[in-house]
Amino acid sequence: VQLQASGGGLVQAGGSLRLSCAASGRGIWNYDMGWFRQAPGKERDFVGSIRRSTGYTVYAPSVKGRFTISRDNAKNTVYLQMNGLKPEDTANYYCTTIRSWPDTPTHYWGQGTLVTVSS
Repeated sequence: VQLQASGGGLVQAGGSLRLSCAASGRGIWNYDMGWFRQAPGKERDFVGSIRRSTGYTVYAPSVKGRFTISRDNAKNTVYLQMNGLKPEDTANYYCTTIRSWPDTPTHYWGQGTLVTVSS
């Protein structure tokens, strides 16, 4: 499966963005899907994930209550709605398939999208 994240940009603190992850090659209904992020000079961190069958979601404590993951299997797309953005949310955001629920990724990393939050 090939994954392409989009929707990043520059936003002020407190603002919102919605990221999209479009899949091709295989349908995302086959996979649990996840979002990760990597800030400059730091390791890639888990943001959240969504179950393929139930839509059940899990989030990292740092984003819980502010970020929401959803999926549209018909459009083969996963979304990350980000509200209440903070400067520490600045990072490249990636979507991936989940190998082991909820936060162990496979190696299907798509191209990320950069989110920059100004204070």
